[in-house]
Amino acid sequence: MSTVQVTQFQTHPNDTGSVQVQIARLSQTITELTEHLKLHRKDHSSRAGLLKMVGRRRRLLNYLSNNSQSSYADLIKELGLRK
Repeated sequence: MSTVQVTQFQTHPNDTGSVQVQIARLSQTITELTEHLKLHRKDHSSRAGLLKMVGRRRRLLNYLSNNSQSSYADLIKELGLRK
């Protein structure tokens, strides 16, 4: 996954709550945690948090897919996610 600026998904400068911004922020955090877990394999609490974040991102992606298919496709392409 490429590093993407969250600001490019904002609809206005203070936008932190739109679905696209939430997914982009979760994707950044997931990438950072994945790198952390490559070094610290026995950090089980971080792994549990990572799995929760992945599930939350999946639910947000499902919501976006159901409500705006074009936004969903653009976001998936920009973030480099599967599907």
